[in-house]
Amino acid sequence: MTEARAIMALFTAPVTDLLEGMERCLESGVKGLLLLFGGLLIGWWIYVPLHELLHAFGCIFSGGTVSRLEIDPLYGGGLLAQVFPFVEPGGDYAGRLSGFDTGGSDGVYLATDLAPFLLTVFPGVWALRWASRRRSGLGFGFWLPFALAPFMSLTGDAYEIGSIVVTWLPPWSGMEEILRSDDIFRLFPDLGKLAAPPWGGAGLGVLVGSLWAFATYALGAWLASWLDSRWSTRVSLAANHE
Repeated sequence: MTEARAIMALFTAPVTDLLEGMERCLESGVKGLLLLFGGLLIGWWIYVPLHELLHAFGCIFSGGTVSRLEIDPLYGGGLLAQVFPFVEPGGDYAGRLSGFDTGGSDGVYLATDLAPFLLTVFPGVWALRWASRRRSGLGFGFWLPFALAPFMSLTGDAYEIGSIVVTWLPPWSGMEEILRSDDIFRLFPDLGKLAAPPWGGAGLGVLVGSLWAFATYALGAWLASWLDSRWSTRVSLAANHE
């Protein structure tokens, strides 16, 4: 029973945190809604370029090289281009690492994909719950993109992470160029043009990426609970000492 509850919590925690937080932050009515929406806009505007820069840093620090990171001017692409030589304003996406070399290493590839989601593990989930407990619509909205980033990336980074793992398996090894992608909306039409599309590999990539998203949030939730318990213990000890 305990194991079943733990597994259930793994999949329900993101929804529970979202619904409970929204309920608390919207207690003040329209004011709460406006604060939440305003926080979300600010958080999204900051998170997008930060996410893309972490992709680049993850690649560089793990041994790869970066030649082109596209960031829309709306998200500060022009300003960031003056700071980082590999940043180019514009592109078809809000942000995309379109030029990087892993040196053929899947370890570097995974580090590149995974780096931005460290912000989900911390401070994302912890900060989201903190804002929820304080009924701060502005804070809750701000931290939503950070905490829920793995789920927002299900058709992009999450699938790419899953597809890397899938191409380690014998049925799809050697299909790296076919199955690996950071955009399934572009990938699937291309697969449909093949004589024998590897739909099984693509589907498994989606599944693995989805499980990774829940596992990443769960890690953040565990860390948030651990930090809160440590803080509560310290406060209790300090109170008893007084």
